[in-house]
Amino acid sequence: MERLCLFFCVLLLFSSSCSSLPLCTNLRQPTSQKAHLSFCPYNGKVCCTPTEDLQLRKRFMAMNISDSSCASAVKSILCATCDPFSAKLFNVNSERRSVPILCNSTAVPSSSSQTNDSFCSTVWDSCQDVSISNSPFAPALQSKAEVARNTTLSKLTDLWQSKSDFCNAFGGAFDENFVCFNGEPVSLNKTDALPPPKGICVEKIGNGSYINMVAHPDGSNRAFFSNLAGKIWLATIPEQDSGEAIGLDESSPFVDLTDQVYLDTRFGMMGMAFHPSFATNGRFFASFNCDKEKSPGCGGRCACNSDVGCDPSQLGSVDEVEVCKYHTIIAEYTANGTASNPSMAENARPGEVRRIFTLGLPFAANHGGQILFGPGDDYLYIMLGDGGSKGDPYNFAQNKKSLLGKIMRVDVDNLPSDDEIAKLGLWGNYSIPRDNPYSEDKEMEPEIWAYGLRNPWRCSFDSERPSYFLCADVGQDQYEEVDIISKGGNYGWRVYEGPLAFKPQKTPGGNTSADSIDPIFPVMGYSHSDINKLGSAAISGGYFYRSQIDPCTYGSYLYGDLYSSHIWAATETPKNSGNFTTTDTPFSCTPDSPIKCDLVPNSNLPAFQYIFSFGEDNRKDVYILTQSGVYRVVRPSRCNYACSKEVETSRNPPTTAASHGYIVHPHSVLMIFVSAFLLFVELFL
Repeated sequence: MERLCLFFCVLLLFSSSCSSLPLCTNLRQPTSQKAHLSFCPYNGKVCCTPTEDLQLRKRFMAMNISDSSCASAVKSILCATCDPFSAKLFNVNSERRSVPILCNSTAVPSSSSQTNDSFCSTVWDSCQDVSISNSPFAPALQSKAEVARNTTLSKLTDLWQSKSDFCNAFGGAFDENFVCFNGEPVSLNKTDALPPPKGICVEKIGNGSYINMVAHPDGSNRAFFSNLAGKIWLATIPEQDSGEAIGLDESSPFVDLTDQVYLDTRFGMMGMAFHPSFATNGRFFASFNCDKEKSPGCGGRCACNSDVGCDPSQLGSVDEVEVCKYHTIIAEYTANGTASNPSMAENARPGEVRRIFTLGLPFAANHGGQILFGPGDDYLYIMLGDGGSKGDPYNFAQNKKSLLGKIMRVDVDNLPSDDEIAKLGLWGNYSIPRDNPYSEDKEMEPEIWAYGLRNPWRCSFDSERPSYFLCADVGQDQYEEVDIISKGGNYGWRVYEGPLAFKPQKTPGGNTSADSIDPIFPVMGYSHSDINKLGSAAISGGYFYRSQIDPCTYGSYLYGDLYSSHIWAATETPKNSGNFTTTDTPFSCTPDSPIKCDLVPNSNLPAFQYIFSFGEDNRKDVYILTQSGVYRVVRPSRCNYACSKEVETSRNPPTTAASHGYIVHPHSVLMIFVSAFLLFVELFL
């Protein structure tokens, strides 16, 4: 049924619903098992293997529970580790538990869809005087009761003073943001549906063409913008309803890296990231392409090598581009020394501090190149495409020894020595986080966080739920997708293109069979034929909208297509389920836009021309970066879209750093940059 749902996602344009299950306690997505679990009552995609199921049975039998009611309750608790929502049941992001959070009726709100019967009370009533060997309730984990512990005792009454103490330690309430265990597989309230917004209203606040926007890490009302050629600007973001454009002086970039960047139809500076502690350490990073024939410092290891079963001498028959002439570079720079503190810096030095990563590209397309820091872990995530050439003929995306078609996760704070880099076979100056999924797996490269991607183009973390790491992945001929990226996930390319089976025309690098993988299918997407009569499309990932400016869009994930005529709003139903319904949403430009919006001929649509990317500022307002300028989502009433939740509210602006010295200046792009952006579409083909 799941694949059937995914198939219909392809067919439906205006409203589609498809699913992706939540996370297991190891922070990976549940998987389909070839054999049914014989002990625990879970089917479909689960968080236990048959071997783990057998281990749970052995553990249960060793408890020697004589009472049938108590035995049933304890069995269900042990099996909760197999539940697709087990990461939430065991609250793995904040504590270590041997028992899931048990539903406690004293804490369950009356509006909850779960039963008010307290499973915690049921466990106590059934097991309080029953002996349990190696009781899961014995360890002193997160007890809220000050009770002396004696782990040799096996009755609840020996371990806990009262039912109240027991349920204070192991119980919890169920609400829209919290899941508890009631003795059965988790089932969320499927009637809790958010209606899609009536429309997206935007204002134009800049004329420049950018492909990246990053909010200033100091939390102020400033943001960095960059273009494909390699310039980065620091801009002041005006307040909503101020009638002002962004403050940006084109003649004074924050840093100019154009001398280091190779700019061509499919190459340039693809990403930038500022260290979470940039305000104090001044560290920032750029991801760009270079040409080894034009840049002496461009050379590095080639992605086509014997480790991945690729012979560079054979690639000429597949693509005319010289193998590994071009490279993907991630370099570190600094703003230190340019101001009294980095937060006040208005410019930075263009010289590299260190080279973080270098990878020779086998072909001329599908580089990916976005970089961003993860919330909470402060690790650098690197998005790489499959390297190009139609259909990934060398199967790099599925190759466990290749970094192409992967999302990498590296530590740039704890840097290795040159000897360690050589010993570990690293591709640059970084270390491997210990909790990376393949850090100890000799069959996989340890940098890999997720794989099976074609050309990830714009990923983002939900600012309210960091476990929601969404990436748009540009398709080949048929389907554009958005994936929830999880630890160790395989997203199917080139076995699948989205939910559709893919058959490559050339396979010199061999094939991966569908039976040998357990792919994670997209949670949203669209087919090429649905949106363009010519069948051409290229997705651009966006953000969960978390601003209060448009309350009817709040919580929706916004994304678009390069060719600008479509923006989608995806709502999760029910909340925290991983099930999304996407709606092709009307959008228009407000008549009182600070910069007048040009319109598509014979249409009310603003003339974006091409949607390159999306952005988010420190207020959580969302921006659309297009060829024709910078647009911001504003109050729906400014475009006469109905939203009953909209009210006039005052806002507390982020602190503005003193003495920015910016001026409002229309961004007059040089002709070479205009030409590059017009050809930018080729990056996605």
